[in-house]
Amino acid sequence: MIKRKIAILLAAIVMLSLITLSACDGTNKDVPSTGTTGTESSGGTSADERIRITYAQWGNETETAACQAVADKFNAQQDKIYVEVLKIDYDNYIAKLNTMATAGELPDTAIMSEAGVLTFAKNGLLYDISEMYEENEAKPLDCITFKNNGTPVAYSAANEVLNIWYNIDLLKEVCEKQGLDINQFTPPAKAEDAWSWDEFVRVAQTLTIDVNGRNALDPNFDPNNVDIYGCCVNILPWQLEVWCLSNGGGFFNKDGTECIINQPEAVEALQAIADLSLKYHCAPPVSTAATALSTSLGTEKIVMATDGAWNVGTYLGPDANFEYGVGVLPYFKEKVTICTGGPNVVFATTKHPEEAMTWLKWYYQEENSWDLIENGTWMPILESWYTNSELTDKWINNKNYPEAGMYKSAVVDYAFNNAVSTAWYYVSGTDVFNAALDTAMSYVWTGDMTAREAINKYYDELNRIFLENN
Repeated sequence: MIKRKIAILLAAIVMLSLITLSACDGTNKDVPSTGTTGTESSGGTSADERIRITYAQWGNETETAACQAVADKFNAQQDKIYVEVLKIDYDNYIAKLNTMATAGELPDTAIMSEAGVLTFAKNGLLYDISEMYEENEAKPLDCITFKNNGTPVAYSAANEVLNIWYNIDLLKEVCEKQGLDINQFTPPAKAEDAWSWDEFVRVAQTLTIDVNGRNALDPNFDPNNVDIYGCCVNILPWQLEVWCLSNGGGFFNKDGTECIINQPEAVEALQAIADLSLKYHCAPPVSTAATALSTSLGTEKIVMATDGAWNVGTYLGPDANFEYGVGVLPYFKEKVTICTGGPNVVFATTKHPEEAMTWLKWYYQEENSWDLIENGTWMPILESWYTNSELTDKWINNKNYPEAGMYKSAVVDYAFNNAVSTAWYYVSGTDVFNAALDTAMSYVWTGDMTAREAINKYYDELNRIFLENN
């Protein structure tokens, strides 16, 4: 789901021009619907007289089958509701939803891209889900709640946070060759022990080795012939936000009323990321924004890399070619990570909002998406899984995860105590904003502009995008 973020963000740019429906605040509760009853499921099983709820999702045949299996489990427990899974090709997902919206044929529920949620909400297409949970019920974490004008319109189906991941085998190899104490160069697993940015840079330089065996602190180091790099930072625009927040800035202010990416705190943090390669030579030259773990740690030539917790299930896990570990991010001023997660929504056009919310509420329960949590692709969304040791142990004590104590402090505790919402939970138009930021930063990664020069050049465009969408 997360791995598809770039294409989804780009596809969502067409949203405003294609949607012809309108509303004041995107929390309509009384819009006519296309929902029906008494239908056949995609698998051919009679839905009898149960209320039919359609759930749209993207994915290949395997992913669709897995989703259908979850719906089948729900249907087997129900005598009033029947969920039918609608498969829409990933490449055409947003365009198809736009077409369905224009024709008044939206499904009852669907998975959405994070960046598309508030755009749909502001166009009156998402239902107010504030009544999904009773007052005394445990709700999803507030940091993964999408809000339009303060009203919840979606919850992420899973929690995901950013961490620093490292190749233990490669770390051992470098430390042995350099005569280093590995304990001093292992990323801290506890937030209270997190490296400052300067400490992180020095560690990364020490672990960066050229073909002659010299590290990046050696005056005779050859930056043009590097054998092993100490670090790699994922520079997808939405992930860059964490460093600006850590430095006391951000892309936007906390209430989403101002674009502040041109302020010194954000600019300094963005330049620091570029300097890892351009100045300190401890990170590889940037050739793509999608520096995922599969193309960083996966080369087995990079010791540490930043990326999301979903990698345990999608790339790492027990089948990784190397032993790996996880730590908390280094920090500038604030010890912070950002959280995200693909959301499920109820469309405002449904005739059956209560049934739609019943389905999604069931789907959100950890035991009903357990395979994804157990393999490390998803993290739970309810607070109890972070605070109740019995539930936490059930979650992380299995062969799919790294050493449980390390993961508990570096991911579970870190996510609960140090995570803040990514911008798309409270700011609309982040898809277009991030695309423009990606263009601006491309000049910084190559060294053709400083971060200050690039942000100054593109700020009017970035601010215009922000103002037009909020």
